Amino acid sequence: MTLANVVTDTADVTSLWGPYSIIGLIWYVLVVVALWKVFSKAGYPGILAIIPIVNVVILVKIAGFSAWLTLLYLIPIVNLVFSIIVSIRVGRGFGKGGAWSFFLLWLFAFIGYFIIGFGKATYTKPA
Repeated sequence: MTLANVVTDTADVTSLWGPYSIIGLIWYVLVVVALWKVFSKAGYPGILAIIPIVNVVILVKIAGFSAWLTLLYLIPIVNLVFSIIVSIRVGRGFGKGGAWSFFLLWLFAFIGYFIIGFGKATYTKPA
């Protein structure tokens, strides 16, 4: 068995058919469902939640910022700070407080977006 065959076999096993990829796919589908409802409540087409970079652009717009500020996610330390600010502003737009937004929209975003999307929260555009 040559080294090329070993590398290729390893890449096949770890690329699309591993258990982590199945879990990642399930996770992605659940996040898309949650964001779809959030986008619909905010007045944006829910189907935009499927497209990976576009969903971040829409979240930035829901937070009340210009879509161009999405480029701040490309700067290493700034992206952490900006993602916290976006989470807090999105939470404020849906009537949630700062601590709630930090923990459930930034730290545990999966849970928070489900609560906002399927709960009774209504969206008011931030000023």
